[in-house]
Amino acid sequence: SGYKVSGGLHGVGASVVNALSTTLDVTVHRDGKIHYQAYERGVPMADVEVIGETDTTGTITHFVPDPEIFTETTVYDYDLLSSRVRELAFLTKGVKITIEDKREEKEQKNEYCYEGGIKSYVEYLNRSKEVVHEEPIYIEGTKDGITVEVALQYNDSYTSNIYSFANNINTYEGGTHEAGFKTGLTRVINDYARKKGIFKESDPNLSGDDVREGLTAIISIKHPDPQFEGQTKTKLGNSEARTITDALFSEALETFLFENPDSARKVIDKGLMAARARMAAKKARELTRRKSALEISNLPGKLADCSSKDPGISELYIVEGDSAGGSAKQGRDRHFQAILPLRGKILNVEKARLDKILSNNEVRSMITALGTGIGEDFNLEKARY
Repeated sequence: SGYKVSGGLHGVGASVVNALSTTLDVTVHRDGKIHYQAYERGVPMADVEVIGETDTTGTITHFVPDPEIFTETTVYDYDLLSSRVRELAFLTKGVKITIEDKREEKEQKNEYCYEGGIKSYVEYLNRSKEVVHEEPIYIEGTKDGITVEVALQYNDSYTSNIYSFANNINTYEGGTHEAGFKTGLTRVINDYARKKGIFKESDPNLSGDDVREGLTAIISIKHPDPQFEGQTKTKLGNSEARTITDALFSEALETFLFENPDSARKVIDKGLMAARARMAAKKARELTRRKSALEISNLPGKLADCSSKDPGISELYIVEGDSAGGSAKQGRDRHFQAILPLRGKILNVEKARLDKILSNNEVRSMITALGTGIGEDFNLEKARY
């Protein structure tokens, strides 16, 4: 069953490695015998020969990248390779993968094996976060020869982390399987909320962004004939992958929600909070847009502006407190240096929702003073400094 699907499309991967290496040696344990062949820059040094007997199976490949081709570097990054090996172990549950660095002064070794597969992957990604429900939701199904695995868990953050894979290849640009997952997630959660009377008939549905806020998810499909967009295998293009992922995931998720009402309610409450914040942020943005024209002529009262209107030479100094502001105002060049004192510890905007950001007076003062606008209205050419 391990040979039914592959990340490769044309069967030339090993041949390309051979062609791009100064030397390549292959040792194969198969059918009770050990077979061996060596190459130099893609040319076999001799025919395949039997060099012994064995009671195991497996392949050992040793190659040295050609520095005449890889002119920037031929030095391997252990941390990068180790991260990829760990990812493969998560995606192939129960398989132990070992990576060992035998270079002088760098000797290190890691073994990875995860019986929980992508469920363990989600737990690993959420290890430093506060989760909304203890157990990740895990779903697996097969249809028309395509196997779909999904694991997801919500945390208390405001962003989503969704990683999709096709035949163990990281499709970080997404694709049809990821689109099917997102469509199914939004539809099933809204349908469940209405069936359970959580939403009133007049209430709008949660948006895709609402139901994905704080979501960590892994989507892994095994497809016998994957079609990728472009040459880099970063985006899956099979149309059937979307419908099958949607169908398998939706059915299993709906069952999970009805069987686990406590977890379901926590997920929906998380989405409702996101929706309220989204609507509040929308109102705050509209208010910011309406005021923007007025605020240019009505700059923050605590701003000590400069006389120059040329943003090419004008400078803005942001200082903490009125006392620092007073000293800065005395020592500045009024021609091109402006001073904006802020009160107290400013809001950490990286961890705050947009509605809270835009309701903060100190942040609003900075937005107004800079003059560029924010979000969709951001225009660097309008910068005042």
